[in-house]
Amino acid sequence: MSKKGLLILIASVAALGGLLFGYDTGIINGTQYYFSKYFELSAAMKGWVVSSALLGCLVGALIAGPMTTKIGRKLTLIVSALLFTISAAGSGLPSFLPESISLLVTFRVIGGLAIGLASMAAPTYIAEISPKDKRGVLVTFYQLAVVTGFFVVFLATYYIGESYSSEQGKIDEGWRWMFWSELIPCIIFLVLTLFIPKSPRWLLLVGRDEEAKKVLDSLHEGVEADRELAEIKQSLAKERKIEKTNINIFQKGAFAIIIIGSLLSLFQQFTGINAVLYYGGDIFEKALGYTQDDVLAQQILLGAVNFTFTFVAMFTVDKLGRKPLIMIGSFGMLLGFILLGGSLYFEQVGLISLIGVLLFIASFAMSMGPVTWVLLSEMFPNKIRSIAMSIAVAIQWAGNYLVSQSFPIIADSEHNEVVWNKSLPYVIFGICIIILIIFTKKYIIETKGRSLEELEDIWAEKYGEIKS
Repeated sequence: MSKKGLLILIASVAALGGLLFGYDTGIINGTQYYFSKYFELSAAMKGWVVSSALLGCLVGALIAGPMTTKIGRKLTLIVSALLFTISAAGSGLPSFLPESISLLVTFRVIGGLAIGLASMAAPTYIAEISPKDKRGVLVTFYQLAVVTGFFVVFLATYYIGESYSSEQGKIDEGWRWMFWSELIPCIIFLVLTLFIPKSPRWLLLVGRDEEAKKVLDSLHEGVEADRELAEIKQSLAKERKIEKTNINIFQKGAFAIIIIGSLLSLFQQFTGINAVLYYGGDIFEKALGYTQDDVLAQQILLGAVNFTFTFVAMFTVDKLGRKPLIMIGSFGMLLGFILLGGSLYFEQVGLISLIGVLLFIASFAMSMGPVTWVLLSEMFPNKIRSIAMSIAVAIQWAGNYLVSQSFPIIADSEHNEVVWNKSLPYVIFGICIIILIIFTKKYIIETKGRSLEELEDIWAEKYGEIKS
């Protein structure tokens, strides 16, 4: 196999962590309708079961940085694969045991830990094995794998659901087979990660220079391997110098940038994306009046739109720019919820409602989904990048938890049913999107075509220099 082919293969194996991220996150959409009926869950308890995994995600994301440094990127990926496997195997077990909802929550939290670890380790690993001229394309494998996971799990849950002749069969045991379907990609990921090389950057970080050189030689051409080795060593020397510098993150320049990045992360969740992805079955069945047979089919359409429009972002983010994409996508998301919420409020549910949902998904997939991550990776100055990124990602998971926990409570409330004709959640999300548009226009700086050093100067001019 050529070095280029080997590089693509290894990056694809690491990107399976992203596919499991999407699969594990999306599987709750296909299963929650059925296990909610099986356990006879209240709206609040349903929100807790669905959102409990996000607590694991938060913890996983917080420990991923120290863990990837301590034991390496490869071993962290192996640990995440093991946790994914345990979660997938265990999530179906409560159907064998009486009223063991706490066991399901436990295994969902374990899956969340795996997601948190993979969301940090997989893109980091891919970036560190890639030559700089191919790094952008190869790292997008991860984001593509995430949306692929969403699409594949919707197909899996649809065909598993179709194998049962009655809805009661799905409620009694179908949902556990939906969870167990994840074991297939879990085991593939676990086995393949055993054979990928360790990250050359991590090997240099822990003083294993010869091993790092062998890995780089196996993946890059001779001159490129030597150049990459020298650049990694130079980068590590700079980072060690930064680590020794005591930075006060509450000083004006640093604090302003962290707040802006954190709010961008929070607004990504407050658009309502995960309410739609997690509770799509409820939205189609309760709000839009689809039957359960229709619901699983509609989820495939939802996943296909999400998958397709991620490519739009991949091919336009370096052409149109980050800020224009967010603005275009935000107006599209707002229009989608106006169509959905309006059709519900005026009791004109039908094709227009479905178009509204799909327009929202398409607009998010081409904007706030991938572009938020691009901006977060570019906007923070070197001096505070590590801690600022950790704070922003932690706040994003916290926002995800808040939306996931509160959505079923608001959706099932009497006020939403009687006063708002089931449209209240989409009115709230619409208001958040309007605030996002204003926030983006006023505070987000376009990063396209600008070096990190240029961006540091721009931030310093607006909010003050970050002092050591």
